Amino acid sequence: MTDEDDATVGGEPPDEEVVCDFCRMPVPDEPVETDAGVFCSHACRDRLAETGEPFDEYHGHRRLTAGVSALDASLPQGFPRNAFVLVAGEPGTRDRALGAELAWRALQRDEPVVFVSFQEPPSAVVQQFLTLEWNVIPYLERGQFHIVDCFTYRLDDRDRMFDRMGEWNAYLSDVAREATTTVRDPSDINEIGNKLDNALEDRGMVDDGIVIVDSLTELGTLVQPVQAYDFVKDIRADVCKGRFVPIFAGGTIGGGGGGSDAFPHDLSYVMDGLIELRLNDEIAAETLIKEVRIRKLNGALVVPEWRAYEYTAGIGMVPFEPKRDAEGESEAEAESEEPETPAEATEENEAAGDGPAEAEAAASDPTPAGESAAADSTPSPSEE
Repeated sequence: MTDEDDATVGGEPPDEEVVCDFCRMPVPDEPVETDAGVFCSHACRDRLAETGEPFDEYHGHRRLTAGVSALDASLPQGFPRNAFVLVAGEPGTRDRALGAELAWRALQRDEPVVFVSFQEPPSAVVQQFLTLEWNVIPYLERGQFHIVDCFTYRLDDRDRMFDRMGEWNAYLSDVAREATTTVRDPSDINEIGNKLDNALEDRGMVDDGIVIVDSLTELGTLVQPVQAYDFVKDIRADVCKGRFVPIFAGGTIGGGGGGSDAFPHDLSYVMDGLIELRLNDEIAAETLIKEVRIRKLNGALVVPEWRAYEYTAGIGMVPFEPKRDAEGESEAEAESEEPETPAEATEENEAAGDGPAEAEAAASDPTPAGESAAADSTPSPSEE
């Protein structure tokens, strides 16, 4: 039986947009129609017959909404799920807080998160979330949030560090232990890649979840630049393109400790997206305003505007407009310095104890106080 026997291929495309009943994408040409529905191709028709289920959400398997207000405002169509995104920030822009919020929003969407930490031990990673009033302890307990520890290799005596911890940090360390994979030698990029792959595999992360890498700059201090670039290329191919799991990786560029010519300053030819964080000293006198911009993101509509922001515990990144806020404050100050109206003078006199009549007369009498006193001292004809 040929395709023409069991499927009717229409002639002219209809005026209204037709959506494929399997991939949920618009049908650009002649639809393939069967008793099971309308399809854009025979491949989609056959796959629905094999699986019995279409994709549940239109574009849901290809894009995600980050949930961070300033980023969402610049991405009306969302993030592609197969993107490797570099978060490049200056010192003081709280780039790690942005990574924490991206992870927290994913957890709230009931997606798994793998956090690769080069800069802090697992207990400090958990503490960072708790400082922002985001309780990740339940997610650690059920395995939805996992930490790949590339930091504690630095400690010659790990037990000594645990013995010095206070009661609270010791508790956080115990909570994080079961949800942590420790990399014994982070200078071996193959070990990092294997531990990351195992963490993703254990959570079935395909078309689901995100990966956060806190610092590519720190990775660059552990290995040769060629090895660092190879690592980024490998995890981009395996995780982003192979699993459709996005990676958000932090890095200090330019005015930071890494310098302008240090890894990862020239990753632009590898990365799919670039989020820039900077401090602007030109908006307000003697004030550094934090700003964020999505410079590029392949496969997505981007509004590349700088947006001022600050971080607030329990809320996360809060965008604001400093120029408009400053103008509003200036207008409020100008209004407070305007001269009193007669009605305002009457209210003040009444509050001071004068009667309504006296207050109204005082407010409406145009005679200067000095002239009134002089007129009272002039003798009347009867006194003379």
